[in-house]
Amino acid sequence: MSMFPDRDSPTNLAEYSVSELSGSIKRTVEQAFDQVRVRGEISGYRGPHSSGHAYFSLKDDRARIDAVIWKGSFSKLRFRPEEGMEVIATGKVTTFPGSSKYQIVIETLEPAGAGALMALLEERRRKLAAEGLFDVGRKRPLPFLPHVIGVVTSPTGAVIRDILHRLADRFPVHVLVWPVKVQGDGSGEEVAAAIRGFNAFEAGGAIPRPDVLIVARGGGSLEDLWSFNDETVVRAAAASRIPLISAVGHETDWTLIDHAADRRAPTPTGAAEMAVPVKADLEAAVAALAARLKGAATRQMDARGQGLRALARALPSLDQLLALPRRRFDEAAVGLGRGLHMNTVNKRRVFERAAAHLRPELLSGRIGERRQRLADALRRAERVVERRIDQSRARLAAFDAALRATPARIQVRSAHARDRLSGLALRADAALAGDIARRKALVSAQDRVLQSLSYKNVLSRGYALVRDEAGHAVKQAAELGPGAAITITFADGTVDAVAGAEEPAGGLPPVEPAPSKRKTAKPPADPAAPKQGSLF
Repeated sequence: MSMFPDRDSPTNLAEYSVSELSGSIKRTVEQAFDQVRVRGEISGYRGPHSSGHAYFSLKDDRARIDAVIWKGSFSKLRFRPEEGMEVIATGKVTTFPGSSKYQIVIETLEPAGAGALMALLEERRRKLAAEGLFDVGRKRPLPFLPHVIGVVTSPTGAVIRDILHRLADRFPVHVLVWPVKVQGDGSGEEVAAAIRGFNAFEAGGAIPRPDVLIVARGGGSLEDLWSFNDETVVRAAAASRIPLISAVGHETDWTLIDHAADRRAPTPTGAAEMAVPVKADLEAAVAALAARLKGAATRQMDARGQGLRALARALPSLDQLLALPRRRFDEAAVGLGRGLHMNTVNKRRVFERAAAHLRPELLSGRIGERRQRLADALRRAERVVERRIDQSRARLAAFDAALRATPARIQVRSAHARDRLSGLALRADAALAGDIARRKALVSAQDRVLQSLSYKNVLSRGYALVRDEAGHAVKQAAELGPGAAITITFADGTVDAVAGAEEPAGGLPPVEPAPSKRKTAKPPADPAAPKQGSLF
């Protein structure tokens, strides 16, 4: 920024560049409006940009201001902005030097007034839709001609009168009215209880069970219709086993029960029209169909009768039908005896011709012919065998001559085979010696493991092994009685002993060891050591 005026300028005002002036305005605005709360209606909202930022405007009835929510702040919002929602925005005001505009950078956003209700309504709608309560596949068709209709509405309003009047005009049926509050505190619970109450009726009970339900209310503001956005009402409508028509408000009014109901009517009168057909139209249609059915049946019977009469005239008489079969039967009866006689004669001739060929001389001649053929075959086989033997002898003689002519070659081959056999023998000896060495090493290693696990190593540390007469190891002193023969094994040998009773007053007499075939250990060299006595 230049603080001194130009000499050629007719004024002494300081000169700013566009960037300097925009920056100065930006700093002034941000310092003056560092943190503000603005209430307004969202306008021009199209969702977050591809960069993650959201750009829209806040407006009231007299002005508007551009707004932006940066990507980091947008992800922290408790709810998503919607077009037309009234909100309270908290942020700071700044300018955008590129286009000489100012805007508010929103950090937090919360619903306000009717806009808050719209946000809550949208959030509840998404939640219930995610649970599948609004799925089209679960909606059921309405009965064509219900016998009983249940109406859930206020008994004092004009809605029930409109419904009853429309039903009476179209098709009078039995109507059950469940009176409820349709506005104010507790109205949602009453509507849900009425829907569940109608579903609790038993078929064929004292009070007839409705075939279809109508939940109706007149028009009003969002706050007036809020009871029909209650989650309890929506769940009761979705769980109803009776087909349900929602007729809440006017055609432009939408509530959550409209999504959960099987059908939505624009008005309560429209719900009555959906529930029943027009009786006069049905009667006219039935009469027209009956007349058409009667005419069609009459025409069909006439046509069938005429066709039957025509067919009857074309049919021949019974005698004409049976004349030809009767003639054929008579001719067959006449020729039957002659045919049987001729058949017998023919069979006899065939038998005689076959018997003429069965003579003993003929059979003997055929047997002799077969024997001659067999003898000729044997002679041919003998000649073939003799020729093969001569050929084999000739080849054997030639081979013997070749062997006698080449002894040196045979010796060379024998020597080569002998050398090869010697080499194989040496390799076999080496392989066998290596295998024996590996097996010896494996046995030695296993023996060392066995020695390390043997109880004799324990005996070498000063312990002894006591066995009874049967050779079983004695683990406790209570297993032996007085005078029981035992065997004590030490590290260097085995000795026999006898288990004694309690020691007498004069001391234990020396006990002579019983003769045994086991190897006994040498007594200690110290002559002053006492002799072996009872161990117990």
